[in-house]
Amino acid sequence: MTVWNAPLADGPVQAVVTLPGSKSMTNRALVLAALGGGPSVLKGALRSRDTLLMAAALRSLGVPVNDEGDDWFVLPGDLSGPATIDCGLSGNVMRFVPPIAALAEGDILFDGDPHARTRPMGPILGALRDLGVEIRDEGRGLLPFTLAGRGGIDGGTVTLDASSSSQLVSGLLLSAPRFAKGLELRHLGPPVPSAPHLEMTVQMLRAAGAEVETGGDVWRVAPGALRSGEVLIEPDLSNAAQFLAAALVTGGEVTVRNWPSVTTQPGDRLRGLLELMGGSVTLAGGDLTVRGTGTVHGIDVDLSHAPELAQVLAMVAAVADGPSRFTGIAHIRGHETDRLAAIVKEINLLGGDANELEDGVEIRPRPLRGGLFHTYDDHRMVMAAATLGLVVPGIEVENPGTVGKTLPEFVSLWTRMLEK
Repeated sequence: MTVWNAPLADGPVQAVVTLPGSKSMTNRALVLAALGGGPSVLKGALRSRDTLLMAAALRSLGVPVNDEGDDWFVLPGDLSGPATIDCGLSGNVMRFVPPIAALAEGDILFDGDPHARTRPMGPILGALRDLGVEIRDEGRGLLPFTLAGRGGIDGGTVTLDASSSSQLVSGLLLSAPRFAKGLELRHLGPPVPSAPHLEMTVQMLRAAGAEVETGGDVWRVAPGALRSGEVLIEPDLSNAAQFLAAALVTGGEVTVRNWPSVTTQPGDRLRGLLELMGGSVTLAGGDLTVRGTGTVHGIDVDLSHAPELAQVLAMVAAVADGPSRFTGIAHIRGHETDRLAAIVKEINLLGGDANELEDGVEIRPRPLRGGLFHTYDDHRMVMAAATLGLVVPGIEVENPGTVGKTLPEFVSLWTRMLEK
């Protein structure tokens, strides 16, 4: 186990930060490029464990993905097996790649990290079976499993419960233009979380030339060719959370460059959330700036549309002037770790007062002390710990390299942000 001593801010943080590309956009763009009709270039694509696993998965299925400088070049071709797909701990890989593998010939084995074997796969595997795909998983609905690719999917209408993850819907929609009859996908169950990610999938499909209709809990994708070409990847706005929060908790000012004026990324909700928590937020000239006002307020909000912000915001709430409740996020118990349990345990171990709700967490601020902050192989727990470490002396962060999942350069970016 490695331990990183989270740096304590010696005053208000003043910084300008440039972030690498969005993981969610990079992985969707890789899939669409792999299924396109010609060469594509992804400008500003993210290099992280999750995106490298996606590129490796596509290469395993016969799609060349060439890494050149800041860009990725993708040349689609005939999909083929047999192959072994390492999903790591990437929900994108384990949910987006099986429908692609069904378009290939041969047996495709899917497996991943130990915790990945607990993440729900049953709904998408069941949907693929309903579409005629043979899958061998011994009835577990989990990794590992073997998919018997037969070179295509007829498509048609399928129903699933995607209340555990929007990725279950996105994974099917992204490959649907290559299904012989396209796809009509119906969700039946509690609301699908992370609606902005579904909107991102739909918009990126349409930008690639797919015909997509949406209405309520029904999505229809017509069969047809996907356009190839140049795709510009936006900065990862969810990874801005801890940098912008640094301004709030220290009473400083942090600017994130190249913030899109219009985006489907859930991280864009930081603008309103940090303002509710006491920050002054401005977006001008493509830059987003958050200024701390010297006060951090507790809030009561539904985070169902931006669950990936929960951990960092929980640490901000732990040093606020009043209690906070974050709800609508029961499904993050099934992410990289049980994120609700992890938030509560780590705040309480440092002397705080937090408890789990049925669908979220409640935090009542108390004076905190330093100590070891466990991160559970979860990149966002590392980022949350660093945020708290700015104002609580002695925070030791377990396994900081876990951030390689989405932001390998996090520690160096964080350290530079604090340099005077």
